[in-house]
Amino acid sequence: MKKYKKLIIATIIALIFIGTFVFLWQKSQPKEVVYNEFTPEMNEVKKTTIITGKIEPRNEVNIKPQIGGIITQLMKEPGDYVQAGEVIAKVKVIPDMAQLSSAESRVRLADLNLRQAKIDYEREKNLYEQKLVSADEYDKVAQKLKQAKEELLASEDALQVVRDGVSKSNANASSTLVRSTISGVILDVPVKVGNSVINTNTFNEGTTIASVANMNDLIFRGNIDETEVGQLYSGIPMKITIGALQDLKFDASLEYISPKAVENNGANQFEIKAAVKVAKDDKIRSGYSANAEIVLAQVNKALTIPESAIEFSGDSTFVYLIKGEGAQKTYERHQITTGLSDGVNIEVKKGLTTKDKVRGPQIVAETKEE
Repeated sequence: MKKYKKLIIATIIALIFIGTFVFLWQKSQPKEVVYNEFTPEMNEVKKTTIITGKIEPRNEVNIKPQIGGIITQLMKEPGDYVQAGEVIAKVKVIPDMAQLSSAESRVRLADLNLRQAKIDYEREKNLYEQKLVSADEYDKVAQKLKQAKEELLASEDALQVVRDGVSKSNANASSTLVRSTISGVILDVPVKVGNSVINTNTFNEGTTIASVANMNDLIFRGNIDETEVGQLYSGIPMKITIGALQDLKFDASLEYISPKAVENNGANQFEIKAAVKVAKDDKIRSGYSANAEIVLAQVNKALTIPESAIEFSGDSTFVYLIKGEGAQKTYERHQITTGLSDGVNIEVKKGLTTKDKVRGPQIVAETKEE
């Protein structure tokens, strides 16, 4: 029994040894190298670039009050359409005490001057009727009376403007009513009823009551790298894709290229602006993220092959032409002249025809682990 056990163990060891030897021998045998094969074809080649940016109105106007005070009423909300001159908000004036005191003092002084002018006029009128003074002197006194009346009216108007923000003589152009300066859509109303606001002056730009823009006149604003900006020109067509509206594409035309670069993450970029053609039915909102596709170069009918079949050596390019078939197949290194590339296919200007076959990259067999 022990003899049989030893024989079985020896047999198993011998099989393992032989199996290992066979496995190593198979691994050491050279594998057949198989390559992809391509035939040159006539295709369209485009070199494009994608620019990220956003959609915004060409002209966005901030509406500011003409006088400081407190917001008492808001007539419009974001999204409403307004015409130029339409009232957006109403401001209650909080008068400055120094200005109010000065205006009241001016009214009192004008009233005193008017009373004295009336007395002088009555005295001069009696003398004129008695023919004791000349008509010229009478006319001068009458003129002073008219000036005193006008000064009183002007001082009263000034007092009303300081105290109430509006006077009887300019009620239609009241500075307490904040009006839109352009026709368009209200994009934002950053204030609420009860907020204090100040008017634009030498030392302050003033409080923004609302932002209004014409949403039918939109532009695309983005940045392009310095390596590509040299290929752009005014009027070049663009295709705009908006992230929130994936199914829609809009035509655009480049209008502006910044003459100065801005450094962004270590790269020099130039700002560009393009006019976007939008139909009236398209509802586009200000600030949408968008991508602009620009065709930098294009060849409509070009003989092309995949760029992976090209071998680059210095300034020269080569391909391997396939000669023969089956076991007699050989590869001949052949120089060609290339042109435009889109990153996948490359234009062949010289050296190939549609009847040739070229060798591509090696086919690598996939191994599956069980």
